[in-house]
Amino acid sequence: MQCRQLLKAASAAAFGLAAFPLGLAAAEAKKRKLLYFTRSVGYEHSVVRRDGNALSHSERVLTEMGARIGCEVECTKDGSVFDGTLEPYDAVAFYTCGDLTAPSNDNSPPMTAAGKQKLLDAVAAGKGFVGFHSAADSFHSKGPRNEIQAEVDPYVAMLGGEFVAHGAQQEASLIVIPAFPGVRDIGCAEGLSFTDEWYALKNFAKDLHAILVQETQMMKGDCYQRPNYPCTWARASGQGRVFYTSLGHREDVWTNPFFQTIVLGGLRWALGDAQANVKPNLGAVAPQANQLTNARRTQ
Repeated sequence: MQCRQLLKAASAAAFGLAAFPLGLAAAEAKKRKLLYFTRSVGYEHSVVRRDGNALSHSERVLTEMGARIGCEVECTKDGSVFDGTLEPYDAVAFYTCGDLTAPSNDNSPPMTAAGKQKLLDAVAAGKGFVGFHSAADSFHSKGPRNEIQAEVDPYVAMLGGEFVAHGAQQEASLIVIPAFPGVRDIGCAEGLSFTDEWYALKNFAKDLHAILVQETQMMKGDCYQRPNYPCTWARASGQGRVFYTSLGHREDVWTNPFFQTIVLGGLRWALGDAQANVKPNLGAVAPQANQLTNARRTQ
């Protein structure tokens, strides 16, 4: 597609202040605070891995991105933060992996069951939540990984979807649903493409507002032999605003201007600084999203 070719050639400068509504400068925006939690149990992605006390790649990039919209980013791997008050934070972001109440290889303090519930209650009461990539590979529902569950883990219910598997890294095409903040700033009503590690996802909430839809037809790998499904979405969880994208495995994705524009739109919406109609659209844009196989393609 022509638009996708243009996207590959664009530079970060093309966006300028696209993250700011009506040219609003960061200094003029209301000061916000984001808690970025990057604890991993089991596999730790390179973009959240720290070298000593230095911030990880994604922590540095997200801190810089936050500054562009007047948002202070506090980074931690300490799960005990959720046992305290979350009042200072306008939103919480996760790039996590595994059961976060279990011990981790880096010996970082785990979340407690009470801390997990406090987070879910805070989101339901109005706090924003942003999930990156393996945030969907956290707190799995009971039952086989390759099946749909009738009852999902409360965290999965809040997030709106759950990780199944992934194949080899590859370039894949995404269908753009252009009305959401950030995505509409890209100026492409057709689609775009990235090279990343793509997640196959399941247990989608019925009230999802899909923002980017994964095109599976040309993808390589058994887990992608299925109908299209959302890879980036927004939804309401009680009074809270939840934004998730499966993008972000690779370091170069985090510095990609299109990824940053999409994320800044989601972040601003989750913080309550941007408005969007997140009317459920899953049935319209990805009606077979919860179908994990496509018999016509696997025969």
